[in-house]
Amino acid sequence: MSLNVIDLIKGQLGPALTTQAASQFGESESGISKAIGGLLPAIIGGLANKSDNPGVLDAITNASSSGILGNLMGESSNNSIISSLLSSIFGDKLGGLVNTIATYAGISNNSSSSLLNLVTGATVGSIGKYAADNNLDRSGISSLLNDQKGIVSTLLPAGLSLASLNIGDWAKGYKFDNDNDTIKTPTSEEPKIEVTRSTTPTGTFPERNNNEGGGSIWKWLLPLLLLIAAGYFLWKQCDKKTTTTTTTGTDSTGTVQDTATAVSSSDTAAATASTGKVDENIDLNGTALKGYKGGMEDQMITFLKSDGYKNAANDEALKDMWYDFDHVNFKSGSGNQLEAGSEGQLQNLVAILKAYPDAKVKIGGYTDKTGNEAVNLKISTERANYIKDWLAKQGVGGQVLGAEGYGSKFAKVDASASDAERASDRKMSVRFAK
Repeated sequence: MSLNVIDLIKGQLGPALTTQAASQFGESESGISKAIGGLLPAIIGGLANKSDNPGVLDAITNASSSGILGNLMGESSNNSIISSLLSSIFGDKLGGLVNTIATYAGISNNSSSSLLNLVTGATVGSIGKYAADNNLDRSGISSLLNDQKGIVSTLLPAGLSLASLNIGDWAKGYKFDNDNDTIKTPTSEEPKIEVTRSTTPTGTFPERNNNEGGGSIWKWLLPLLLLIAAGYFLWKQCDKKTTTTTTTGTDSTGTVQDTATAVSSSDTAAATASTGKVDENIDLNGTALKGYKGGMEDQMITFLKSDGYKNAANDEALKDMWYDFDHVNFKSGSGNQLEAGSEGQLQNLVAILKAYPDAKVKIGGYTDKTGNEAVNLKISTERANYIKDWLAKQGVGGQVLGAEGYGSKFAKVDASASDAERASDRKMSVRFAK
């Protein structure tokens, strides 16, 4: 049995529930979404660790008839079964988990605690429903949970370390991708270079020690100081340089306008470091794809290997599971001109589709909230169709069922926010379809 239970749960934790939870708890939607992303790997890992625990199996078996999935916001918050289950999984680490997620997502502890119950309810409810629909007995449920130990490592979001979750020694065996990371806070402070100054009076030099092989300390100290000084000078010069990024907006007439935003090289470096994305080889049935652990390619391959696509009943079960391209970008204001370096990840998608010829996908284009919405919708549609046509030219057009531009319909960042903050809303995405 190789089902990824995350594929069962995502249908319960979609945008609608995120919006409802944000409204009920008085939090931002981004904070709620971030907290859910941090809680899922901990809960799934905890259940997998207790795959033979009678209490865990009882909770899952009874969940299908409890009606919890029909009212997650109401049923899970004060559900004694869920509270007992969480205590069984995390013990005295429960409070630490709640605090860590609250800090990570920027929400209150009360909201974090309520979300923990909610996500746990969605998880056991989804697994319980699957077990009932597929006639799994307790042994089958135990095997399903145990299988998740090989999948849970892909779920931990960037910026959240396993060590910081403080959920017990059992988690050491899961080998999360960023186990030893710490949450890094960007800083604008310049690096400090400390130079130890000699206490020898000015104009004098230490006496030569003939036992030192004929050399003086200054023969290596002076060049070292010069190198440090030269390096510091070069660093300062590089730090002053700026790069220009372009964003697409519209004026009052609906004409596409390109606006330039200066971004310092130090800001760019900080942004790159904060993503925690390091290119490496992703295994596609023995073929190496250039990507990064937990990235688009890795997530799609993991989903296909888990039979998640095969087990999806219909397109409705897949419609909220979008995978964002990391390196596919269009030139500003253009619907048919890719930025240099964008085709590499598209080629990765071609390789995945050829490796799984039964899989079908759909392409989506998105913009931020700035500018004229009619123009945003037009350009996002053009870009989605461009990728669809590009894939067809590579011989996988039969596996692309559609392409759609959504404009700013799903954008979350306010139009008045900075360009860097709005960048997350300007993207191209792909999802599986049926």
